[in-house]
Order: sequence, then C-alpha cells, then structure tokens
Amino acid sequence: MGHIDAANCVVVPGAADVAPAVIYAIDSPDHPTDVEALTAGLNAWVVTVPVAHWNDALTPWPAPALYREEPAFGGHAAETLDELLTQVVPAVEARIATETGHAPTTCAICGYSLGGLFSLYAFTHCDAFAACACLSGSVWYEGWVEHLAAQEGDLAGRYAYFSLGTKEKRGGQPLMRTVQKCMEECVELLRRRGCSVDFVLGPGNHLQHIPERYEVGLRALDKAL
Repeated sequence: MGHIDAANCVVVPGAADVAPAVIYAIDSPDHPTDVEALTAGLNAWVVTVPVAHWNDALTPWPAPALYREEPAFGGHAAETLDELLTQVVPAVEARIATETGHAPTTCAICGYSLGGLFSLYAFTHCDAFAACACLSGSVWYEGWVEHLAAQEGDLAGRYAYFSLGTKEKRGGQPLMRTVQKCMEECVELLRRRGCSVDFVLGPGNHLQHIPERYEVGLRALDKAL
C-alpha cells in the first residue's frame, strides 16, 4: 500500500495560467491544514498531498519513539518521495498542461512539522524541487543534522524557507527542545552549499499560528519561483 493518497490530492489553480509553477504541500488526512484557504493571490498552483501515518511515511530512517506508549518512527521517506515523483508529480503536470496548454516549468515543496522535515529531505535528496519550505519542521529528528552535514552537492540557484515559533524550543520532549538549534544548523549547512535561505522566527509554540506560518511560507515560495 502506498503512503500518498494520490486520488485525493487537491489542485488549486494559481493566478498565473502560462507556464505555471507548482507548490506541493504535504498534508495530513487526520489533521489537515486548510491550505486552499491560504492561496489567494498566489501565482503558483498549489497541490495538497495527503500522506497518512506521518511517523512512518515522512521520516528518513527508523528511530525510537518520543513517548513510551507510541510506536517507533518507521523511516519510509524514500518510498514516499518516490511515490511523489513517479505518481503525483506527473499526474499533476499532465493535468495542468491540459487545462492551461502549458506544462509547469518549476516546482517547490512545503510542509509543517514532520511534513516540514520531509520537505527538506525531498529538497536535498533530489533536484526536482527548486525551492522548499520547512515550517516548524521536525529537524530535531535523531541523526538528521548529521546526515545533512554529510551531504554534498551545489545548491546554488535554489531556495529554502525555514520558520519556527519562538516557544518551540521550550516544549515537548528533550529531543524536541533542540529544534531551534538544529534548524539554525540546517540553515547554515544549506547556505554553505550555495542555497539562498530565509529563516523566520515567529510567535507561539508548535501548535499555535499554524495557518499564519503556512501562508507566509507559501508566499515566500511563490515569490522565489
């Protein structure tokens, strides 16, 4: 069984109808963000990508659970990325080409929490995405910063947007409290590889101001594309 519910992806047209850019927004069917309500005025088309079982589908490798009563993280991000690139993206591009007469020329990926971690994973593990937004991304994930530091490759000409609530470093489990330090390290690692990066700290904890962070992130990607 796949990780992406491709049949229920929602394609939201943008203001631009010639050679449009596309932003793929990783979303949770269980706790969906109303991404469509945040797209007014964007030139890029936005596609919501429902992914079930985030702890398994969006994590880069297996890792222990944060809480004793929860299952361990599954580590199937590579499979999910393959589904996205081989199933979702071609179908979306074909649809947009049919509706507008022009195939998309560029695309980006974004997500919140583990969706943000996966977006950064996808961005740094293939060259399909010109930009990414890691919104309150779970970059505290065990081994992630070390993995990113070991990667090589020029990211010049590409763009990454990071955002985080100022209270996030004070909540959750001890590992989660490293999130701001880890995100700052991610920002520096990408800049060293030539990537253009913005990092924004805003109010609130991980469960606050989610639509606001999402909207600002989408607009940053739209501008970059």
